[in-house]
Amino acid sequence: MSDYEPDVATAHEDMCRFLSACFYEPAPEFAEEKLFDSMLAAAKQIDPVLAESARKLGEAFAAEDLQTLLVDYTRLFLGPLQVRAQPYGSCWMDAREQSSDNQSHAVLELYNAGGLELDDEFRELPDHVAIELEFLYLLAFARNEAQRAGNESELKTAEQLERQFLSEHLGAWIGPFSAAVRSGAETQFYRELAGMTERFVRLREASVGAVN
Repeated sequence: MSDYEPDVATAHEDMCRFLSACFYEPAPEFAEEKLFDSMLAAAKQIDPVLAESARKLGEAFAAEDLQTLLVDYTRLFLGPLQVRAQPYGSCWMDAREQSSDNQSHAVLELYNAGGLELDDEFRELPDHVAIELEFLYLLAFARNEAQRAGNESELKTAEQLERQFLSEHLGAWIGPFSAAVRSGAETQFYRELAGMTERFVRLREASVGAVN
Protein backbone atom coordinates (compact mmCIF):
# COMPACT_ATOMS: atom_id res chain seq x y z
CA MET A 1 0.00 0.00 0.00
CA SER A 2 3.06 2.26 0.03
CA ASP A 3 2.51 3.32 -3.60
CA TYR A 4 -0.97 4.65 -2.87
CA GLU A 5 -1.39 8.19 -4.22
CA PRO A 6 -4.55 9.90 -2.90
CA ASP A 7 -4.78 12.49 -5.69
CA VAL A 8 -4.47 9.84 -8.40
CA ALA A 9 -7.01 7.63 -6.64
CA THR A 10 -9.49 10.50 -6.45
CA ALA A 11 -8.90 11.27 -10.13
CA HIS A 12 -9.87 7.69 -10.99
CA GLU A 13 -13.10 8.08 -9.02
CA ASP A 14 -13.89 11.35 -10.79
CA MET A 15 -13.12 9.94 -14.23
CA CYS A 16 -15.69 7.16 -13.74
CA ARG A 17 -18.37 9.76 -13.04
CA PHE A 18 -17.33 12.09 -15.86
CA LEU A 19 -17.33 9.33 -18.47
CA SER A 20 -20.68 8.05 -17.23
CA ALA A 21 -22.20 11.52 -17.64
CA CYS A 22 -21.04 11.66 -21.26
CA PHE A 23 -23.14 8.61 -22.14
CA TYR A 24 -26.33 10.40 -21.19
CA GLU A 25 -28.03 12.79 -23.59
CA PRO A 26 -25.75 15.75 -24.35
CA ALA A 27 -26.92 18.92 -22.63
CA PRO A 28 -25.86 22.54 -22.10
CA GLU A 29 -24.86 21.59 -18.55
CA PHE A 30 -21.82 19.79 -19.96
CA ALA A 31 -20.33 23.19 -20.80
CA GLU A 32 -21.98 25.20 -18.04
CA GLU A 33 -20.57 22.93 -15.32
CA LYS A 34 -17.15 22.77 -17.03
CA LEU A 35 -17.33 18.99 -17.32
CA PHE A 36 -14.46 18.76 -19.77
CA ASP A 37 -12.15 21.02 -17.78
CA SER A 38 -12.70 18.76 -14.79
CA MET A 39 -12.20 15.67 -16.91
CA LEU A 40 -8.91 17.00 -18.27
CA ALA A 41 -7.65 17.79 -14.77
CA ALA A 42 -8.47 14.25 -13.62
CA ALA A 43 -6.96 12.66 -16.72
CA LYS A 44 -3.67 14.50 -16.21
CA GLN A 45 -3.36 12.76 -12.85
CA ILE A 46 -3.91 9.33 -14.40
CA ASP A 47 -2.27 8.90 -17.79
CA PRO A 48 -0.81 11.22 -20.48
CA VAL A 49 -2.63 9.45 -23.32
CA LEU A 50 -5.90 9.74 -21.40
CA ALA A 51 -5.20 13.43 -20.84
CA GLU A 52 -4.69 14.01 -24.56
CA SER A 53 -7.99 12.26 -25.25
CA ALA A 54 -9.72 14.44 -22.65
CA ARG A 55 -8.34 17.57 -24.28
CA LYS A 56 -9.60 16.44 -27.70
CA LEU A 57 -12.96 15.48 -26.23
CA GLY A 58 -13.51 18.95 -24.80
CA GLU A 59 -12.47 20.56 -28.07
CA ALA A 60 -14.80 18.28 -30.03
CA PHE A 61 -17.75 19.17 -27.80
CA ALA A 62 -17.06 22.89 -28.21
CA ALA A 63 -16.75 22.54 -31.99
CA GLU A 64 -20.24 21.08 -32.50
CA ASP A 65 -23.64 22.63 -31.93
CA LEU A 66 -25.79 20.77 -29.42
CA GLN A 67 -28.37 19.70 -32.00
CA THR A 68 -25.72 17.93 -34.09
CA LEU A 69 -24.53 16.06 -31.00
CA LEU A 70 -28.11 15.12 -30.09
CA VAL A 71 -28.70 13.70 -33.56
CA ASP A 72 -25.51 11.66 -33.38
CA TYR A 73 -26.35 10.47 -29.86
CA THR A 74 -29.79 9.33 -31.05
CA ARG A 75 -28.44 7.50 -34.09
CA LEU A 76 -25.79 5.75 -32.03
CA PHE A 77 -27.70 4.71 -28.93
CA LEU A 78 -31.46 5.13 -29.38
CA GLY A 79 -32.67 4.57 -32.93
CA PRO A 80 -35.60 4.43 -33.74
CA LEU A 81 -34.25 2.60 -36.77
CA GLN A 82 -31.01 0.63 -36.62
CA VAL A 83 -29.07 1.45 -33.46
CA ARG A 84 -25.42 1.77 -34.36
CA ALA A 85 -23.94 0.99 -30.95
CA GLN A 86 -26.26 -0.63 -28.43
CA PRO A 87 -25.23 0.77 -25.02
CA TYR A 88 -26.08 -2.45 -23.14
CA GLY A 89 -23.58 -5.10 -22.11
CA SER A 90 -25.95 -7.95 -22.90
CA CYS A 91 -25.91 -6.95 -26.58
CA TRP A 92 -22.17 -7.58 -26.79
CA MET A 93 -21.67 -10.69 -24.69
CA ASP A 94 -21.40 -14.15 -26.23
CA ALA A 95 -25.00 -15.21 -26.86
CA ARG A 96 -24.12 -18.80 -26.00
CA GLU A 97 -23.13 -17.73 -22.49
CA GLN A 98 -25.22 -14.68 -21.71
CA SER A 99 -28.86 -14.00 -22.46
CA SER A 100 -30.13 -10.49 -21.78
CA ASP A 101 -31.97 -11.70 -18.68
CA ASN A 102 -28.95 -13.60 -17.38
CA GLN A 103 -26.66 -10.63 -17.94
CA SER A 104 -29.03 -8.26 -16.16
CA HIS A 105 -29.44 -10.62 -13.22
CA ALA A 106 -25.70 -11.19 -12.91
CA VAL A 107 -24.81 -7.51 -12.98
CA LEU A 108 -27.59 -6.70 -10.49
CA GLU A 109 -26.08 -9.22 -8.08
CA LEU A 110 -22.76 -7.41 -8.30
CA TYR A 111 -24.46 -4.05 -7.89
CA ASN A 112 -26.05 -5.33 -4.70
CA ALA A 113 -22.71 -6.61 -3.43
CA GLY A 114 -21.07 -3.27 -4.22
CA GLY A 115 -23.81 -1.11 -2.72
CA LEU A 116 -25.36 0.34 -5.89
CA GLU A 117 -29.12 0.82 -5.64
CA LEU A 118 -31.06 1.74 -8.78
CA ASP A 119 -33.93 4.15 -8.36
CA ASP A 120 -37.37 2.56 -8.77
CA GLU A 121 -38.14 5.15 -11.46
CA PHE A 122 -35.02 4.34 -13.45
CA ARG A 123 -36.13 3.10 -16.86
CA GLU A 124 -32.88 1.89 -18.40
CA LEU A 125 -31.57 -1.67 -18.34
CA PRO A 126 -29.05 -2.20 -15.52
CA ASP A 127 -26.22 -3.05 -17.93
CA HIS A 128 -26.31 0.34 -19.68
CA VAL A 129 -22.77 1.67 -20.15
CA ALA A 130 -23.48 4.77 -18.05
CA ILE A 131 -24.71 2.67 -15.13
CA GLU A 132 -21.78 0.27 -15.32
CA LEU A 133 -19.42 3.26 -15.23
CA GLU A 134 -21.27 4.62 -12.20
CA PHE A 135 -20.78 1.26 -10.52
CA LEU A 136 -17.10 1.38 -11.41
CA TYR A 137 -17.01 4.67 -9.51
CA LEU A 138 -18.42 2.97 -6.41
CA LEU A 139 -15.84 0.20 -6.70
CA ALA A 140 -13.02 2.72 -7.07
CA PHE A 141 -14.34 4.63 -4.08
CA ALA A 142 -14.49 1.46 -1.96
CA ARG A 143 -10.90 0.58 -2.87
CA ASN A 144 -9.70 4.06 -2.07
CA GLU A 145 -11.49 4.17 1.27
CA ALA A 146 -9.88 0.87 2.24
CA GLN A 147 -6.50 2.24 1.18
CA ARG A 148 -6.96 5.40 3.22
CA ALA A 149 -7.98 3.39 6.28
CA GLY A 150 -5.17 0.90 5.84
CA ASN A 151 -7.70 -1.92 5.92
CA GLU A 152 -6.11 -4.81 4.01
CA SER A 153 -9.15 -7.08 4.33
CA GLU A 154 -11.60 -4.53 2.91
CA LEU A 155 -9.11 -3.60 0.21
CA LYS A 156 -8.80 -7.22 -0.87
CA THR A 157 -12.59 -7.58 -0.99
CA ALA A 158 -13.00 -4.37 -3.01
CA GLU A 159 -10.31 -5.38 -5.48
CA GLN A 160 -11.84 -8.81 -5.96
CA LEU A 161 -15.28 -7.32 -6.65
CA GLU A 162 -13.83 -4.89 -9.19
CA ARG A 163 -11.81 -7.67 -10.80
CA GLN A 164 -14.94 -9.78 -11.20
CA PHE A 165 -16.98 -6.88 -12.53
CA LEU A 166 -14.39 -5.94 -15.13
CA SER A 167 -13.68 -9.54 -16.17
CA GLU A 168 -17.31 -10.60 -16.46
CA HIS A 169 -19.05 -7.38 -17.43
CA LEU A 170 -17.73 -3.94 -18.41
CA GLY A 171 -14.23 -5.03 -19.39
CA ALA A 172 -15.61 -7.95 -21.39
CA TRP A 173 -17.71 -5.82 -23.75
CA ILE A 174 -16.23 -2.32 -23.75
CA GLY A 175 -13.94 -3.24 -26.68
CA PRO A 176 -16.57 -4.16 -29.28
CA PHE A 177 -18.88 -1.44 -28.00
CA SER A 178 -16.15 1.17 -28.36
CA ALA A 179 -15.36 -0.05 -31.87
CA ALA A 180 -19.02 0.23 -32.85
CA VAL A 181 -19.24 3.77 -31.53
CA ARG A 182 -16.09 4.83 -33.39
CA SER A 183 -17.38 3.23 -36.58
CA GLY A 184 -20.91 4.58 -36.33
CA ALA A 185 -20.33 8.06 -34.95
CA GLU A 186 -20.62 11.06 -37.23
CA THR A 187 -19.07 13.48 -34.75
CA GLN A 188 -15.52 13.54 -33.40
CA PHE A 189 -16.94 13.89 -29.91
CA TYR A 190 -18.34 10.36 -29.75
CA ARG A 191 -15.34 8.85 -31.50
CA GLU A 192 -13.07 10.41 -28.87
CA LEU A 193 -15.41 9.38 -26.05
CA ALA A 194 -15.38 5.76 -27.18
CA GLY A 195 -11.60 5.49 -27.31
CA MET A 196 -11.13 7.33 -24.03
CA THR A 197 -13.62 5.13 -22.22
CA GLU A 198 -12.00 1.93 -23.41
CA ARG A 199 -8.53 3.13 -22.41
CA PHE A 200 -9.72 4.08 -18.94
CA VAL A 201 -11.41 0.71 -18.41
CA ARG A 202 -8.21 -1.05 -19.49
CA LEU A 203 -6.26 1.02 -16.97
CA ARG A 204 -8.65 -0.07 -14.23
CA GLU A 205 -8.27 -3.69 -15.35
CA ALA A 206 -4.52 -3.42 -15.08
CA SER A 207 -4.81 -2.04 -11.55
CA VAL A 208 -6.64 -5.16 -10.31
CA GLY A 209 -5.20 -7.76 -12.65
CA ALA A 210 -8.45 -8.39 -14.51
CA VAL A 211 -7.99 -10.52 -17.65
CA ASN A 212 -10.27 -10.61 -20.72
